[in-house]
Amino acid sequence: MSAAEKERGVVREAGQADVSNLVGLMGLFYAESGYVLDDERARTGFEALLADDRLGRVWLIEPGAGAQAAAGYIVISFVFAMEYGGVAAVVDDFYVRPEARGQGVGKAALAAARRVCVDLGVRAMRVEVGVNNLVAQAVYRGAGFEPLHDHGVMAAPLAPPSHRE
Repeated sequence: MSAAEKERGVVREAGQADVSNLVGLMGLFYAESGYVLDDERARTGFEALLADDRLGRVWLIEPGAGAQAAAGYIVISFVFAMEYGGVAAVVDDFYVRPEARGQGVGKAALAAARRVCVDLGVRAMRVEVGVNNLVAQAVYRGAGFEPLHDHGVMAAPLAPPSHRE
């Protein structure tokens, strides 16, 4: 099986019918960091994103052999970035269930997302990753991401987040 075939077999683009599943996965993802997800806000966010391709894309990571539930999900949001002279993609959420980790599905999901971004003419992909999250950093490096040592992430929240500690 080629790498492209493996990517297609691992992820599928999500639709409105997947929102409940996506909210459940997002709740698991946020719980790993000690956050409680506002399910309604997450539902509204997924519905809006899935209704407008200009905002980004969402994929479900398919379950492995014998598994019943999706192995995870990945959300890419689009922004216009002057630095790249065009659209950039932000890996906004990316979660793989613990039992599916280490099997290459995360790597394949990132590769599939990258392929779609290239096909759409996206100029760069970015991700925020915790400075102490060495496992995630390794996954992203393996997918071609590089640290931007001269960039620091700052935020000015204009609305409450979709989670609470």
